[in-house]
Amino acid sequence: MKPWLNIIFVAIAAAGGYLAAVNNLTPVKTGFTDLIENATLIELSHRLEEGMPSGPSGNNPPTITTFSAHDDGTAGIHRYNFPGQWGTHVDPPVHFVQGLRTLEDIPLSEMILPLIVLDVHNKVEENPDYQIRMADISEWEEIHGPIPSNSFVALRTDWSKRWPATDLMRNRDFEQVSHSPGWSREVIDYLVLERNITAIGHETLDTDPGVNAGAGDWPLQRYYMGLDKYQIENMKNLDQVPATGATIIATWPLVEDGSGFPARVFAIVPSTEN
Repeated sequence: MKPWLNIIFVAIAAAGGYLAAVNNLTPVKTGFTDLIENATLIELSHRLEEGMPSGPSGNNPPTITTFSAHDDGTAGIHRYNFPGQWGTHVDPPVHFVQGLRTLEDIPLSEMILPLIVLDVHNKVEENPDYQIRMADISEWEEIHGPIPSNSFVALRTDWSKRWPATDLMRNRDFEQVSHSPGWSREVIDYLVLERNITAIGHETLDTDPGVNAGAGDWPLQRYYMGLDKYQIENMKNLDQVPATGATIIATWPLVEDGSGFPARVFAIVPSTEN
């Protein structure tokens, strides 16, 4: 082969390689990329701060203190002292039932789920002790169809609008009886046993209504946890999420033998134009 032909072939090969490399570097939009770019992201977690409802911390309220500060020439580091059940948090099954799944045991596939919102806030306005009923579920399914399996079902009560005032969240009367809404056994049975949902969430401090939970009794939560399901408590902004069509992302640290931890939870609401 003549030397000048060899040079041409080498140049063509180099150009082809360059174009291939350029094409590989060009961002290729996927369906998920399009979804995120056109979606509304809704924060479902409260900010962690001192003075908000403390969870099961007893006489030691959660604290956030400075460990090292920038102005002394070191890095900015804070020390956090709190129980696992503080703020918007995840309760794995082991929280109430020894031997069941911990935070480590919940797979990533259960942290990205279709989000279903059951709205009973109008009934809660009339009755703060309201527990969601099968009639509410039937009404929802008549409009939207069967609640899909492997979904995350959140109970909208608008109770989060009382946050971060502990007294408003507990809503105790003059006899110190707490009044706040909650789930019901019939609905939990239906969602888990009939619809095979993955998890639930709510805006209140507890799964149980306040008349029970405020007195230190959690029969519904104990029962629900016993079904080996996790939940997210103290959610917010459910009034901004549609009844169906959104996706929830629920995340938390991978804690050894974790029985609960503050969670960062948000919803992806796709554009109606998609």
